[in-house]
Amino acid sequence: MEKKATNKHEIYYQPKDVWVGDIMPYAKDGKFYIYHQRDERINGPITDPFGWSLATTTDFVHYQDFGEVLKRGSDQDWDQFIYAGSVFEAKGTIHAFYTGYNKEFLKANKPSQILLHATSNDFVHWTKSANALQLKPQPGYDDRNWRDPAVIWDEENQEYLLILGARKGQDKHRLTGRLVKYTSPDLTNWQFKGDFWAPNLYTMFEMPQLFKMGDWWYLIYSEYSVKNKVFYRMSKSLSGPWLKPKDEAFDGRAYYAARTAFDGKRRVLFGWVPTKKANDDMNNYEWGGTFVPQEIYQRSDNTLGVRPIEEICAAFSSRKKLGNQELTAVDTLKKQVLIHNTGEHFYFHSTINFDETVSDFSIRLYQNPATDESYEFRFNLDEGQLTLDKNPCYRWYQMMDKGLNRPIKLKANHDYDLKLIVDDNILTIYLDGVALNARVYHKFGRELAITVTNGRLKLRQSEFSNDYQK
Repeated sequence: MEKKATNKHEIYYQPKDVWVGDIMPYAKDGKFYIYHQRDERINGPITDPFGWSLATTTDFVHYQDFGEVLKRGSDQDWDQFIYAGSVFEAKGTIHAFYTGYNKEFLKANKPSQILLHATSNDFVHWTKSANALQLKPQPGYDDRNWRDPAVIWDEENQEYLLILGARKGQDKHRLTGRLVKYTSPDLTNWQFKGDFWAPNLYTMFEMPQLFKMGDWWYLIYSEYSVKNKVFYRMSKSLSGPWLKPKDEAFDGRAYYAARTAFDGKRRVLFGWVPTKKANDDMNNYEWGGTFVPQEIYQRSDNTLGVRPIEEICAAFSSRKKLGNQELTAVDTLKKQVLIHNTGEHFYFHSTINFDETVSDFSIRLYQNPATDESYEFRFNLDEGQLTLDKNPCYRWYQMMDKGLNRPIKLKANHDYDLKLIVDDNILTIYLDGVALNARVYHKFGRELAITVTNGRLKLRQSEFSNDYQK
């Protein structure tokens, strides 16, 4: 039996005694509606049925919890489990298109996944449609993988467009994952229109979404067969072509199944940081974990960057000014301890500048002064990579670097804004629109330090706080 969640998170959202699964966000007038799955892990991750629960927030610091609002069906119903979908408003009604899953149906030669529909007038109380929509897997597609619908209004064609993750054939060793589409004039009568995007890159697509910023359409999705990350593509048209940006991911391996919502002022990314089996760094990631929000913004070249939620950073009070630091290393590594006792919930902010001879610089967390062990966010300028690993990695054999990396392209003698948020065992770092989340368990000590190799590193206006006020 899976043990209960030991929730020590003060900053990020995870209800007591459950793990957060896929999130179906919606936003309106400054309020975010966070529909999500809650997994109790009674018999392990994603083994016991669940519906959709709801929490709302305006600032990602305070939440109102409504519990399960879209109830799962019985063990004989299509929606024994309520898998992912999407929520939106149309014609004065709130709609939910969702995936019904019954793990027993394949034994009865029925598709195990099917698209269903429900409506609400207040975001809380839901009525499942009498005809249940029941958009079933089409001939030739895998009837075990037909899920995560997302609906938008296509202004150009004056119709609703629904996309979902699917795959061709039954052999999951083949990279036949694709997005397929339906169209409808009225949200009731739907026509299957075949493939929306089939790049032959992945086994399966999960959590797709389309949204527009300025003149560009963005398609975001998650995939678990290659890199287990959240990716995006961009296009001037819904019909494509879908262009791949050089940095195609929003985060690393430890951030998954993210979708966005726009409240009229900002667009926020809703993903979860997974746990690891038996709370051990050396083990594999599990399904579900803790919700971590990130704000998406559009760069001058129309690619997308991420940054922390402003209110979360502002909730750290009693900030300690660390002054300016300068480290210089010649053919060696130089280290400086900034904080000797960080605690387990803290925030660090600094403006960083380095010269053209620097090979790499790093932020070390939970460092032990006696053994020098720590977790290290390392900005490797020679290789253009941001990574999270244990330092030193002796006996770890690079176990931490399983997808905990991001490409970076930083310029010497340029000011960069670095922000770090630590919520117990979740570490989140931001620099130049790049984010990297990690889940760690083996806390070695309480020091926070910086390092530089082969050059000069300057830190200005540095500040630290472990006083998080809700």
